[in-house]
Formats: sequence, C-alpha cells, structure tokens
Amino acid sequence: MQMTGAQIVIECLKEQGVDTVFGYPGGAILNVYDELYKHRHEIKHVLTSHEQGASHAADGYARATGKAGVCLATSGPGATNLVTGIATAYMDSVPVVALTCNVGVSLLGKDSFQEIDIAGITTPITKHNFIVKDVEKLAETIRRAFRIAQKGRPGPVLVDIPKDITEKKTEFQPIVVEPEERYAENITEEALEHAVKLIQKSHKPYLFVGGGAVISGASRELLEFVEKVQVPVSDSLMGKGAFDGNHKLYTGMLGMHGTKTSNYGVSECDLLIAVGVRFSDRVTGNAKKFAKNAKILQFDIDPAEINKNIVTDAHIVGDIKEILTRLNQRIDQQDHAEWIAQIMEYKEKYPLKYVDHGLTGPYIIEEIYRQTKGDAVMVTEVGQHQMWAAQYYKYRNPRTLITSGGLGTMGYGLGAAIGAQIANPDKQVVNIAGDGCFRMNMNEIATAVRQKLPLIQVVVNNHVLGMVRQWQTLFYQKHYSATVLDDSVDFVKVAEAMGAVGIRAASREEFQQAFAKALTSEMPVLIDCMIDSDDKVWPMVAPGRAISEAFDGDDIKE
Repeated sequence: MQMTGAQIVIECLKEQGVDTVFGYPGGAILNVYDELYKHRHEIKHVLTSHEQGASHAADGYARATGKAGVCLATSGPGATNLVTGIATAYMDSVPVVALTCNVGVSLLGKDSFQEIDIAGITTPITKHNFIVKDVEKLAETIRRAFRIAQKGRPGPVLVDIPKDITEKKTEFQPIVVEPEERYAENITEEALEHAVKLIQKSHKPYLFVGGGAVISGASRELLEFVEKVQVPVSDSLMGKGAFDGNHKLYTGMLGMHGTKTSNYGVSECDLLIAVGVRFSDRVTGNAKKFAKNAKILQFDIDPAEINKNIVTDAHIVGDIKEILTRLNQRIDQQDHAEWIAQIMEYKEKYPLKYVDHGLTGPYIIEEIYRQTKGDAVMVTEVGQHQMWAAQYYKYRNPRTLITSGGLGTMGYGLGAAIGAQIANPDKQVVNIAGDGCFRMNMNEIATAVRQKLPLIQVVVNNHVLGMVRQWQTLFYQKHYSATVLDDSVDFVKVAEAMGAVGIRAASREEFQQAFAKALTSEMPVLIDCMIDSDDKVWPMVAPGRAISEAFDGDDIKE
C-alpha cells in the first residue's frame, strides 16, 4: 500500500513492538508527530522538558527492559541536544534508536535554517547512523537501525530523515520481525577446552563480572558457574545485579572505589575470569600492575575488547549466556575452600564502613535499601552519591541499577529514571543525585509530574561538587576551585514549583520519615538531604596506583 514517509516511520516502530517514545517536536519532524498523534493509543509519546532528557529517558527505558529505547528530535539544536545522551548509551552499550528529521534534501549543505549534519556529528558515538534521501529506502533503513542497535554488543543508532522524505509516498510492505539469534559463531571447541583447562588448574581463581552479563541475561548461568567453580565474585559498576549482591561468595565492586577485599583478592589470584567487562581504567588502576600474579581468561561478545586494555592468556568471543551455558556442561565441580576462606577473612577484616552518626550518603542508601527491601530500581547521576549507591545497596537482580558508567554523565539520572519508571510501572524507582548533578537537568521534574510518575528523587546535598572536591582535598592541596555551590537554590521550592512534593531532611530521623512518606505517594517526591561537604567515598585508589594500594580514611589517619 502507498504510504508517506511519516506513516512508514510509525508503522516500522509498531513492527518493532515499540510502545513508548521520548521526544520533543519541531518544524522538521512535524509530519512524524502528526502521524504519531493518529496512533497515540498504540504508541505513547513522552514529552520531555529538553531533548537531552528524551535521550536519557530512552536510555533508561532500554536498560530497564533490554529492548531498544526510542527518542525523537527535530533538526538543528533539537538533534544536537541528543548528542550527550547518545554518547552515554554508546559508552555503556545501550540499544537506543534516535530518529531525527532534517531540512529537505534540496536544502542540505546550504546552511539552511536549523540545518546540521547530525549524522557526521554522531559518527564516533553510534554503532551506525543513516541519512535517508530516498523514501523507498526508509522502511529498510529503520529496520536495519533496530537490528544493528540490538544485535551483538548493543549500542545507539541514529536515523536522520529530511522533511520532504516524510512527505513523499512509496509502497510499504509490512513484515514480521524475527528475534535475533544469540551470537555464538566464534565460540569454538578449542577455546572452550582451553578455558576449562585454565579453570581446572587454578588454585586461586577470581571472577570479575561486568555489564555484558547483564545485557545477555546470563544471571542464572553465572550463578551455576560460580557455584561449580567455587570462585569469589567481584563486579564492575555496569555489572551490578548480574550476580546476587547478598551471595556469600560476592565480595563487592572492583577498582578505584571497590572494596579492599575485591582489590586485594584480584591482586593475589592466579586466574582472573573476566565476564563481559572491558577493563576500564577505573577498574584496573595501574594496568601494568593489575592482577600481575594471574592468568587472564576473558569472555566478551566484542572481539575489539580482547587484548585492548589488558592482555589475555585465553579468551572466548561470543554471547555471555551462551559461553557460560557451554562451559557449565564441561566443568567438573571444583573445590577452592582454602582460597575462599582467605577471601572471607578479608571480607570480615575490611568491611565497608562509615561514621555511625548524622546523615551521610551511605546511611541514606542503606535506609533506602531497608525501606524498599532491596526491591527498587535504583538510578543515579554521577559522583560520590553514585559510588555510595553502588557500594551500599545490595543488587540482587540485573537491570536494577541504572547509571552512566563509561561517559560519567552528570544530569543523566532523572531522565533515565523517567524512562525506567515508565518501563516498570509496578516498581519503585529511586533516582540518587548530588546537588551539582541535579541542577543540570532538574527541569525533568516537570516531565515526571506531567506523567504522574511515583518516582522518588533523592538529592544528596553537600553544597559542593563532591567527587571533584574529594580529589581537590586529597591531591590538590585543598584548592577548592569552582567546586563550592554556595548559592541560594532551594530544591524543595523548585520541586513544589513544578508540581512535585518537596521535603527537606537534615537528620537520620527526618530522612526515615521523608522516605516512608515518599513510598506512599502517587506523584514524584523530592527529598533534599543535607550532608557534610567533606564526606568522602572510601575506599579509594589514587590515580596511577595499583588497586592493591586501596586506602581509606583510617589509613590516612595512621
């Protein structure tokens, strides 16, 4: 049947099972929005306060569901406002499809009003992108965009559509979208056998799990593998929830703000099994000293990650769930009782700890864990509060911590929380922000109110840029250059002005009461939590040092 380009866009979204899109309209994309209006009962459109909020919301929706998130923007500044969100998704391997519209084909390259080469701008931060200059190629291009975004290692894809292409007509034939098979073509018998031999010869193995295990849905296979090999488990920020944070073999996060147990254990192990990780510099510390006593066995879906940051002794390229399934069939039950006992001694000797009085970031996270019974979807901005949320909330399931890891995007959390709450209407979503992060995109409180979302916004307010101040304290002679937020912004009044509930908490008792009240609300609630400016995230590894040199406040005193 004959359809306009705008109609084809909507039909392709329906083919892909898209039920929600996030966006902001403008002149170039009006034809698409007109068709979206006609299909508003099939596809929900969430109008954000800013296009960056739309890209973060699509990202949060994707992380919470595993499906591709979709955001829409018009040409020029509308499209460029998506860039930070697209880059955030790219760094963390999140499937997002960004649909932008541009000036007409005849106006391209002429500095027309609100014209921008968004395909050129986003080339380094997308898996692929397209500009569609022929309406006959539109449907297949959108279908390809979804396939690319979700296949193998996921990531964002952008499709730019000139306005006249949305007006032109062509023949459209609907298709049934078939699910993609798991990527396993490079999983060889030789690689599996080599891995099994390394595991069976090891006396002190350690497992390091990352976001790849979350993306592949490999939690069950991972648990079976851990209990079969009898191996202690650490994780990356992106790997939270892939392995139960309450399991006896779990030792906490690895790296710059990882536990001493994990950092010491990985430094002393003889085999490090890396599952779906990319060995970020924040994890490895000084790469030359990282796990220097160990052989490295890496499992990853992306061959580009093999030997990129850390040289491996063996590796398997493929989908993590598929790799672990095949290994579990080949590995005999292992026993590393002596090694595990040593790690458990570390776990007892080096627990995470913080001051036992006053309102602090760690206390806030532990109280949220207590009141939500560990069943919330936690979203964060970036900074000290993000690390506290990673350290002190016990993630039992995947897709329950949604945070910007690779890019470290301040202003990410609230938009992502909106996407996560829409994806999980029956779950409690909590966004943890610092006051510096929150002011970047706090306009999205208006979006949450408009959508009547019961999400809880916690602002860990220390009146400084906390993580930067921590570095200035430790490494820059307390030169607090541009990190003190000594203005008069009242977040409670801001929340109330946008239609949300605002509560201020300056003590543990006030926070307990405020959060309990927030849990009963059917509207967004903001809790402004006043903490000390000099609270720090411990442990820490200084830049350029080995992770075995992790230190905390007590070490500094000594």
